[in-house]
Amino acid sequence: MHLQAIQSKIYEVRGQKVMLDYDIADLYEVETRALNQAVKRNADIFPMDFMFQISLEEWNNMSSQFVMTSPSKRPKKALPYVFTEHGVTMLANVLKSRKARQTSVAIVRAFIALKQFALTNTALSDKLKELEKSYDKQFKDVYEAIDYLLKKDQQAASQKDRQQIGYRKAST
Repeated sequence: MHLQAIQSKIYEVRGQKVMLDYDIADLYEVETRALNQAVKRNADIFPMDFMFQISLEEWNNMSSQFVMTSPSKRPKKALPYVFTEHGVTMLANVLKSRKARQTSVAIVRAFIALKQFALTNTALSDKLKELEKSYDKQFKDVYEAIDYLLKKDQQAASQKDRQQIGYRKAST
């Protein structure tokens, strides 16, 4: 199973990275209905921070942001359930097949890769900001020095052009 194929099925809902029930069912090679029934039979191991049903507004927002991989899999009246990384891990306990265990491992790796990318991206962003601040100060100092030198040259040039006043020493 390709990591990128799994990562393309990870979305953000309510500030959490999640996967839709029918995408997971497709990866596990089970029907969405069967997956959701197994989850309902084991509801005690799927608290709200592991799995929740999205609202109609969230579903519409998601649908407008991207082309759903297979909207025909979703019944028109039922909204999809979404699973967080922890919820996906718990699915391996509910769907006790070898395929489910292997798929869970692959999905968890995809979540981990996304986290590492986000952390790396954040670290790079912070480093760039730090460099910008450092170099902005250095360049500010350089610009001030150049400006000072230009003003000094202008003052010196204007001093030369000025006609002297006062007594002149007689030449002998």
